[in-house]
Amino acid sequence: MSPTDPIPVAIPGALGDAFAWYAPGPLRRGVLLCGTFGFEQGCAYRSWRELAATIAGAGCPTLRFDYPGQGDSRDPDGPEIPAALDAIRAGIAFLRERAGVEEVAVVGLRLGATLAALSQEDSAGAGIDRLVMLSPFVTGKAYRREMAMQSRLLDVMPDRTPMPQEPDALMVGSFVLGARTLTDLAGLDLMAPARPPAPRILLLGPKVEALAGRYRALGSAVETGPFPDLTQLVSDPLFSRTPEQTFALVRDFAVDGATGERDGARDRSLEPCRLTDAAWSEEVSRFGPGLVGILCRPAGAWSGDTVLVVNSGRNPRAGHGRQTTRMARRLAAAGIASFRFDLRGIGDSPDRPDGSLPLYAADSVGEVTAAIDHLAGLGYTPGVILGNCSGAYQAFQALAQDARLRAALLVNLYCFDLKPGTDVETMVRDTFRHSQGYLARARQGRFWRRILSGEIGLSRIAAALLRDAAARLDRWSARMPWRTLQRASVAGRVARIRRRGARICMVYSADDLGIPTVQAHFGASDDRIGRRLGYPVTILPGTDHNLSRQADQDRVFALLERVVREARPTAEPAPARPSRSPGGLSLRLSRSG
Repeated sequence: MSPTDPIPVAIPGALGDAFAWYAPGPLRRGVLLCGTFGFEQGCAYRSWRELAATIAGAGCPTLRFDYPGQGDSRDPDGPEIPAALDAIRAGIAFLRERAGVEEVAVVGLRLGATLAALSQEDSAGAGIDRLVMLSPFVTGKAYRREMAMQSRLLDVMPDRTPMPQEPDALMVGSFVLGARTLTDLAGLDLMAPARPPAPRILLLGPKVEALAGRYRALGSAVETGPFPDLTQLVSDPLFSRTPEQTFALVRDFAVDGATGERDGARDRSLEPCRLTDAAWSEEVSRFGPGLVGILCRPAGAWSGDTVLVVNSGRNPRAGHGRQTTRMARRLAAAGIASFRFDLRGIGDSPDRPDGSLPLYAADSVGEVTAAIDHLAGLGYTPGVILGNCSGAYQAFQALAQDARLRAALLVNLYCFDLKPGTDVETMVRDTFRHSQGYLARARQGRFWRRILSGEIGLSRIAAALLRDAAARLDRWSARMPWRTLQRASVAGRVARIRRRGARICMVYSADDLGIPTVQAHFGASDDRIGRRLGYPVTILPGTDHNLSRQADQDRVFALLERVVREARPTAEPAPARPSRSPGGLSLRLSRSG
């Protein structure tokens, strides 16, 4: 699908506890997309959405979803793996019974492919007609082994030591696999079932021939092939790339031979609804230039406070490790509303016009303003804005420009400004992929071995050192009179923010790369920084950049509650609870399914 092709409009739906997007189509074959779990799905989210749009654009009704306990779904009552299997079966039933299709094709990625195949083991009645398995794990034990290896690379402290793990659990990219999930994974085995999961199967990935042979022996027609671009899809949330050639094969297999006209009236009969639970109620909405967001409101009394959350990096609105979704529902339990949304180029919002990355994009602040306008129209004007890393950058820009915001909580802000023409991708790759600079790594023998082998080029090192030196010079001159007296300077903008009564609360992981930036602009005195920002800077020792551990998230949540409480207008009573806006997209999650 080219960037200029229109993306079919998807509407929110529900599969029991699972949050879903459904795109109608005229053909009689429906397609269900079963993504993978946790960190890998966070990396693949944007591309997975594009694949769904491509298939829907070919005319097949298409459904994709977040597993219970992940993304924007609700936490399941029971164990995670059985809940995921139930969600897959519910997706197949939805396509056949609600969408009215006669055939169902299922596309599964990694663990999602494994679960999709196993969902048919005890299934009665019509199941899967075509199955695409993208680099499946033959056993759950194989998945556990690979995730354990990934964890050692992904979940590290600033000094590169492994992140402490909870007993009987495994953290992978800030997503936690609990004890029961690990036990259930150990029982998964694609070679065990006595019947195939589908009559026609497409298997793409390495080492799939043994599984293909097993399915052929059980009577399936199986096609196999490589998946050369898997790594670029699931290993990097910032720079994930859509595997266009592989996804074209997937689309062709899923839609090939689909014919007929189904009864489209069934689509029109889908009723708008909400995500709800005992403590919170959520609505999905589109606003501004096609942006997608979710308003999370307290199920009980509303305090009158609303927090606006900006994407961190390219993480979808649910946040890294699903932190934003959990925080939103925790805020609702405390009587505070919140709005999480996707900037253009992230999650379910449209691409940026030039196809560029949204990281540190100066024009993205207009999308933050659009979110504030949207919430104001609903009666939920936000008083506090929250962002981490690149999201903190956008949050600061919005606070400086929009007087409706009374406070900001900025977590691990790397810089207040970015010079025009900065190569953001290079900056991010060099800065955030390595907690150590080149000078520090020069003391390590393996660093020199990589140079001698040609893995790291000297020109790359020289360029990085020059950029680092320029950044140091910029920070050194930040408090020079000719800069601080400028209205556009960071100090000048912060002074204007403070004069209107707004405040900035900054939080950093220990040794975070952004700490020198604050000191450069406001000095090294804690008291002086506190007076100029409105809050002292909080340093969290023993914390990683992503605040992966629950204890660290609890500390930030306590700070957020304080900022929200102290940002309330003292002269105005809390507003009455607004009524639900007409015409918004919304979704109800029912535990009964």
